Amino acid sequence: MRMFKAIDHVQLAAPKDSEEEAREFFMNVLGFEELDKPESLKQRGGAWFKYGIVQIHVGIEDPFSPAKKAHPAFEVEDLEILKHTLNKSTIPYIVDVDLPGAKRIYVHDPFGNRLEMLEWIN
Repeated sequence: MRMFKAIDHVQLAAPKDSEEEAREFFMNVLGFEELDKPESLKQRGGAWFKYGIVQIHVGIEDPFSPAKKAHPAFEVEDLEILKHTLNKSTIPYIVDVDLPGAKRIYVHDPFGNRLEMLEWIN
């Protein structure tokens, strides 16, 4: 029996009242679109974003502590374009060459959560 089909979304934590920073990063820098949260969840704060089939839910956590090691990894089509986009927005990233067959970088969202971006080259 097959139970798991896909990852529905990734939840990232953010500090209270940080929705506009989340929108700036995920929409204006990375190109995600905002999803309308269900009415029953809006009072919790945060924001939901989508790019193709990838969904990121930014949830408010108080007290907040960023995920510095644990992270989602996003497969991208052209890592060089993403790096150029990050450079234009003066968002730093770390290039990592330790994964055979992949080009990858690590970037942090505005709240310090670690995100991996990788492009398979095999």
